[in-house]
Amino acid sequence: MKKYLLIFLLFAHTLFAQSFIDINSLNWLPNSHSFWVNEQDNILVYDMEALNEKKVVLSREQLKTSGFVGTVEKLIWNSTQNKVLIYTNSKKVWRANTKGDYWFFDLTTGKGKQIGKGLDASSLMFAKFSNDNKNVAYVFNHNIYLENLESGSISPLTKDGTAKIINGTFDWVYEEELNARDGFRWSPDGKSIAFWRVDATDTKYHLMINNTDSLYPFTVPVEYPKAGEKPSSVKLGVISIITKQINWIKILGEANNNYLPRMEWLTNSELMAVQLNRNQNQVNLYKCETTTGKATKIYQENSSTWIDVFDSSSGEYDVFPCKFVDNGKAFLWSSDADGWMHIYKIAIDGKTKELITKENFDAYFLAYNEASKNIYFSASPTDATQRYLYETSLDTKITKRNTPAQFEGTNSYRFSTDGTFAKHTNSNINRNPNSRLISLSNHERIFPKEEDLFSIPKRDYTLEKFKIKTIDTVDLDGIIAKPLDFDPNKKYPLFFYVYGEPMSSVANDVPYFNSFIAALIPKGYIGIALDNRGTPVMKGREWRKSIYKNIGIINTHDQAMAAKEILKWKFIDSDRVAVHGWSGGGAVTLNLMFQYPDIYKTGIAIAAVTDQHFYDNIYTERYMGLPTENEAAYVQASPITHAKNLKGHLLYIHGTGDDNVHYKNAEVLIDELIKHNKMFDLMIYPNRTHSINEGDGTSQHLANIFMKFIQEHSPPGAK
Repeated sequence: MKKYLLIFLLFAHTLFAQSFIDINSLNWLPNSHSFWVNEQDNILVYDMEALNEKKVVLSREQLKTSGFVGTVEKLIWNSTQNKVLIYTNSKKVWRANTKGDYWFFDLTTGKGKQIGKGLDASSLMFAKFSNDNKNVAYVFNHNIYLENLESGSISPLTKDGTAKIINGTFDWVYEEELNARDGFRWSPDGKSIAFWRVDATDTKYHLMINNTDSLYPFTVPVEYPKAGEKPSSVKLGVISIITKQINWIKILGEANNNYLPRMEWLTNSELMAVQLNRNQNQVNLYKCETTTGKATKIYQENSSTWIDVFDSSSGEYDVFPCKFVDNGKAFLWSSDADGWMHIYKIAIDGKTKELITKENFDAYFLAYNEASKNIYFSASPTDATQRYLYETSLDTKITKRNTPAQFEGTNSYRFSTDGTFAKHTNSNINRNPNSRLISLSNHERIFPKEEDLFSIPKRDYTLEKFKIKTIDTVDLDGIIAKPLDFDPNKKYPLFFYVYGEPMSSVANDVPYFNSFIAALIPKGYIGIALDNRGTPVMKGREWRKSIYKNIGIINTHDQAMAAKEILKWKFIDSDRVAVHGWSGGGAVTLNLMFQYPDIYKTGIAIAAVTDQHFYDNIYTERYMGLPTENEAAYVQASPITHAKNLKGHLLYIHGTGDDNVHYKNAEVLIDELIKHNKMFDLMIYPNRTHSINEGDGTSQHLANIFMKFIQEHSPPGAK
């Protein structure tokens, strides 16, 4: 009996260990295929090759004993994985919580202490270990600080930081449009730090007004270079930890008329830096000597439109666009110069360039396995609404699909840092997200052991994919949502969800529709989302970049021409056609309401850019060129130009604390509508940001006013 009990207990331990791994919150450790999860403030580490063996590397008790206060939000590991920094008590900076407190723990002893003790609470940014494990560096008040782990001594490495001189991080526009937040890098030997210095002295403030939080109003300044204004001056420096001297990298070009979005160490004395020109249609790669500051151009690429240095729609920050291969003798580089997004191998001196992915479809780089020389990339050769994992090899150059056929739809991967395993998530319009841990060599499921559960979404509407061809012979992908009791012999009100700009797509093979509109579908509406030319879908360079110098023009036209075809369907009521979008989608909504008032009868636009001149320079000039070069298109693209044509019912919504699309856009639009005696509805949310979700009751109020307006002006139900 004891023997069987022992077997049962061993089995139960294995089952327990595997069944309770929360892979949805896993975080990969550096240079390995191990990952950590936080289980009620116990830090557990699992190895992909031994998932039955969990290791508690830091317990809740050890945290408590050290005096740690807060919740574990993030771990920063050292290179040997025996020390960690815990990030906690974070505060928001622009879009993300990038300021907070850090605690250091030695995992061999379990002892810990707070880093930066004595400095302001929740004020440190981007703390990380030196590779020799002797020091930690972080940003505080726009300066970079060094803290010795043994002595605890803290010293500033830069001293000129102010609200306008920014060391080790970035200004608003670099974060928003170049996906740049963490502004310093340790050298491989831990003896130097390379960093960005942003001089925003000449960048004007946009002043937001806070009317609610004190007796008298006060202004909230935001450094914000608008279209046509020069960028902040940015340069790269290298600090010696021993001498505290700074060597500046001498990259060609005006520092306030170019961008330096990325850099990375090559050796202990060399950096690679990426430079974009002001128009973002030329990229230069430099090899930089850190002792002399000499920068040698090793590669240049030019485009007639713009160049994607990174996937701007990915949501990833601070990712270096080059992957070093062949023991540092070459690097992988992505470009759509030949019409498709392809991966190239370029020699480190720039003298040779080899095409790696040769098929006539887009290949977006995801990961590289140094041992096998396998390159993993995302592609979808036959259906742009979907995503699949593909692989090729530097040796064989043979491309094959890695995602098995049963995973139809949208597939995303979070790769182990050594490129051998991944968390794989699959979904489609009729299948809920299903996550699993896999081996990349054969896409074999490692965890969980049970068969994949492809559950059906519990929703009160149906989703289908479709294609529509416009009068211009342009094929647009679409998603249509219908009520469960849909009757094709009756006519329904139609509600379009739009975005339409290069940062996002909406017609995706996923099991949900826009939440605002989805709540209305069961009441008797048809919902449709379409991706026009210029959206970041895998249809090649010509599709994506046809919007160059045409934002607000070609996307609006495509949406309207597709709507004309859809209105021919017998179950659509052409007298009840509504449209909604937010941010860039808000601008498209306004342009559709104003330029095609006979199609779109009701619209809700939220936080819209109403004049192209008002948005930031990096985004607007990337896709529209400088105003001095393309003024007529700037005017034609701006909703205020066409506001006089409004015929239908418009609800405009904006937050006065929006640091992204400023409330100024709302007031200028209001002025223009008043000028032409156009009636409209308006909802302003005091001090809410671009997401309009701050404050008690805000989200519910926004949803309620949205529902109420649509049901009043585009009544639900089939006829």
